Amino acid sequence: MNMTGDEAYIVLEDRGVVLLQGAEACDFLQDLVSNDVTKAKGKTAVYAALLNPQGKYLHDFFVFPLGDGLALDCERERLLDLMRRLNIYRLRAKVTISDASERFQVVALPGARSAPRLDQSEGALYADPRLAELGWRAVLPPADMDKVLVAAGYRRSGAEAFDALRLSLGVPDGSRDMIVDKAFLLESNFEELNGVDFDKGCYVGQENTARQKHRGTIRRRLMPVDIDGPAPAPETPIRLGAVDVGSMRSSHDGKGMAMLRLEYVEKASDSGEPLVADEARLTPVKPDWARY
Repeated sequence: MNMTGDEAYIVLEDRGVVLLQGAEACDFLQDLVSNDVTKAKGKTAVYAALLNPQGKYLHDFFVFPLGDGLALDCERERLLDLMRRLNIYRLRAKVTISDASERFQVVALPGARSAPRLDQSEGALYADPRLAELGWRAVLPPADMDKVLVAAGYRRSGAEAFDALRLSLGVPDGSRDMIVDKAFLLESNFEELNGVDFDKGCYVGQENTARQKHRGTIRRRLMPVDIDGPAPAPETPIRLGAVDVGSMRSSHDGKGMAMLRLEYVEKASDSGEPLVADEARLTPVKPDWARY
């Protein structure tokens, strides 16, 4: 389904909301995640990840102010695991962690370039911190959501529209594109997508992430691909000739994400030989924002 400028709003049913409240909520989160959560103020959100001690991906989310606390816009189906992991670290910190997904619904406003004017008494509004092309996100009570957005001049569009947009931009979608306990932040483009701060100090998994940054040891990248043929299933091996060069991630309508070894992407480009996954041919596309 196509979107028309600023008119479209997309209800992201696959997103949930975790609420952190208490005097130490900000400090608690700051010590755990990859970005500087003190910057989450007003209509500014922070994109961040929770890693395991080896620096491998567990969860990613947006951190933003909500009421008297901080909230996480996260994957709904993995929300309970995120809360479980946060509670492991909570110990005696003065913070409560709760599921606010019944109280708030996440909505994408991908056409908006400036802050939408919404008549809201509850919830939050923030610019997507990854890319300006992704617009804004609103977090609203479900009962009022449609009324508030229609009154502001928006019309509802299907969720597939946002999937198509983020794939066209080469933006990953959580655990659909980053394998839990395996993916590293820098090979998943977190630096370019404003998801990691190298000056904030320690957090879980920080040492390995910093080492990869300073040694320049990233040899693979998550990147968008154009798909010619049937879309390969996630984790389908990708080959250049007889060589395994990566694996498939999510896809929609002829576009997808793939984890690829950079040297073979270059070889395929130089030789004109296609990358192949099952019956499909894949053409890697370097986004304008990418630095690999």
